[in-house]
Parts: sequence; structure tokens; C-alpha cells
Amino acid sequence: MAKIQMKTPLVEMDGDEMTRIIWQDIKDILLTPYIDLKTEYYDLGLVHRNETDDQVTVDSANATKKYGVAVKCATITPNAARMPEYNLKEMWKSPNGTIRAILDGTVFRTPILVKGITPYIPTWTKPITIARHAYGDVYKNVEMKCPAGSKAELVCTDKDGKETRETIYNFECDGIIQGQHNKSTSIASFARACFNFALDKKQDVWFATKDTISKKYDHTFKDIFQEIYDNEYKAKFEAAGIEYFYTLIDDAVARVIRSNGGYIWACKNYDGDVMSDMVATAYGSLAMMTSVLVSPDGIYEYEAAHGTVQRHYYKHLKGEETSTNSVATLFAWTGALRKRGELDNLPELMNFADCLEKATIETIEDGVMTGDLYLLSTLENKKKVNTVDFLKAVDERLKMLLG
Repeated sequence: MAKIQMKTPLVEMDGDEMTRIIWQDIKDILLTPYIDLKTEYYDLGLVHRNETDDQVTVDSANATKKYGVAVKCATITPNAARMPEYNLKEMWKSPNGTIRAILDGTVFRTPILVKGITPYIPTWTKPITIARHAYGDVYKNVEMKCPAGSKAELVCTDKDGKETRETIYNFECDGIIQGQHNKSTSIASFARACFNFALDKKQDVWFATKDTISKKYDHTFKDIFQEIYDNEYKAKFEAAGIEYFYTLIDDAVARVIRSNGGYIWACKNYDGDVMSDMVATAYGSLAMMTSVLVSPDGIYEYEAAHGTVQRHYYKHLKGEETSTNSVATLFAWTGALRKRGELDNLPELMNFADCLEKATIETIEDGVMTGDLYLLSTLENKKKVNTVDFLKAVDERLKMLLG
């Protein structure tokens, strides 16, 4: 069978530990036998980030702006324990944070549903998509430790040099402070991305913050969303039969738990970080979640919404067998390939991505799965297989679907 041809390369961002191993396995078993795979490769493994003083991360983000579609492997965000392990020059920042700041996008994360994996919340019969603002807040914060007797102030100096001051706290003991920011342009892009995604999916949008407490910061998010909805999207939503509504984050959590799913839950950066993990786990597994960053310029970066599976990697290094769930990483590839096919008018590439996703789900529903899903599955006839054998089983199913 002739390989499927590509016109434009994907930006490929390699990663760390067990997901790096799986990344190559997916390419070898499921992609390169079928596709003349064109990628512009960037090694975002921690070793190479350290060697380049993290310039490779910036370069990969700029390449994504150039080509329009990227696919990213999971990467290590180093903590103190990683410093001696990797002999790091410094504790490099999250590559996801760096990329998101450059692309200024919104992250959409949606659970992958399969028969036999029952959500922990039984009313959730349809997927809940988390729309996470991917700029600013705590991920671009500045912090200080304040000794006893300190006075902490918030100071804003305008373009004419005029200062506005607010006292944060007069410390009678040692303490800490944190400064956060966001931009009205980025919040507006976030709002439009959510509303456009909703129109595409024909789903409602829920947005929630804590504006009753944060009367300027969070309230600005609320006001910008409402203004853009009223002026640009209200008529479109009504024509599509969908709705937008705002509520407090506390109320949103209660509504989500009681709901059936099937909507987009828009969250500020930190809320989206936490809630996407909560939603993914409640549906079954962090490894059963799609994740795509969409920028206001129509740029897409697909990734797995989980970590590097460190514990399995250490077993792998010892030569021990691993049974690591590769579905989220696999769906990052299929999402990127489908979008590349859509942009380049390559129906064969789009069909391949659809078939690969279908083959993956059918393999699991036939009872062949990795260890984490084996523990969760309610199927009577099920078999736990190792990482590579699962990918080989998907390949057998894929061959049948492609004919």
C-alpha cells in the first residue's frame, strides 16, 4: 500500500521519560508504515533543554506559529529533586507554560469515552470539555518572602510616571506575597476561542470565576466575556440553539457534578489546570483525555494531558516490562494529523487519523488494554497487555479498517 503523502510538516516536540519511549513506538508501529511523515523536529527532552538554555522550547513555539500545527510529547517541569538527577544549570520553567505564553491560546481538554470504563460520577454520560485560559495568572507570577516588619504594596506606574499604590499587608511576622497579571487582549482571545469552539461543537459554554471576592481581577474576566458574547456571538448562539451563562466557581462545581455532561466549561488558567485533571480522573484516567491548544491566530498544538510516567520509565530502564497507557499520546498525533489534513486538503490523512482513533477505541472495547484500564474496566473478557503489545493490537485493527 502506498504511503499517504503530506504537503506541510508538523512541528514535532519530543519529550521525556516513558512518554518519550512511547512516542517513538507510536511512530514506528502506527505512523511511519502508513504515512510519509513530514515533521520539523524539536527535542524538548530535559537534557536538550538544559544544553540549549531552554532556547529549543522558544524555537519550537515559533516554528508552530510558522507551520500552524504542532504535536507535543509530555515533558518534565523540573523541581529541586530533578536538579542533581539531570545536572541542570537552573530549574527551567514549564515548557508548556513557555509555549502557551508565546502562542497565547486556549487549551481544550475532552475525555475519551470507551465502553467498559464507567465514570465515577454515573450521571456523566457525555464528555465535559474543559476550556483552560493558557496565559498569565499564577503561571506568570512573581513572588517574594517578606521578613517581619515589612510593608508590602502593589504599585502601578502609568506611562506618565504617575504611581497608584495599594497596601497588601503590614507583616508583623515573616510572610509571603505573590503578584499575578493578565491582559485584556488575552482574555478577549480566550472568550472568542471558547465561543467559536462552542459553535463548532454545538455545545453550551459555562464560565465561572470568583468575582464576588476578586472584584477587579476576576470581574474583568466576567465583563469581557459578557461584552464579547452580547456584541459578537449572542445571535449566533441563539441560531445554533446553544447558550452561554456565567456563574460563580463554587456554583459551577455543584452544577457540573449534577450534570449529564455535553458542554464546554471555560476556566481561568489555574482552575482549568486543576479541573481538567479532576474531570479526566472522574471519567476514568488522565491518559484518556485529548488536549489541544488553540490560538486566536488559528494555530493548533496537540499534546497528551498527563505527565512523563516517571515510575514506569525507571522500570523500563531496569529492563522490566511496562504496561503504560498510550491513548492520550496517540490521540495527540491523530488530532495533529487530522488538522494538518484539513488545512492542506488531504482527505486521506484525515481518514487515517479517524481510523486510527477508531482502531484504538475498538481494541480497548474488545478487551485488550494496558494495566490502568484493566483495573477500571467492567468488561468480563479483558486482557492486560504491555505497552508495545497494545500498540501492535491497535495496528492489527487499523489494518482491517483501512482495508
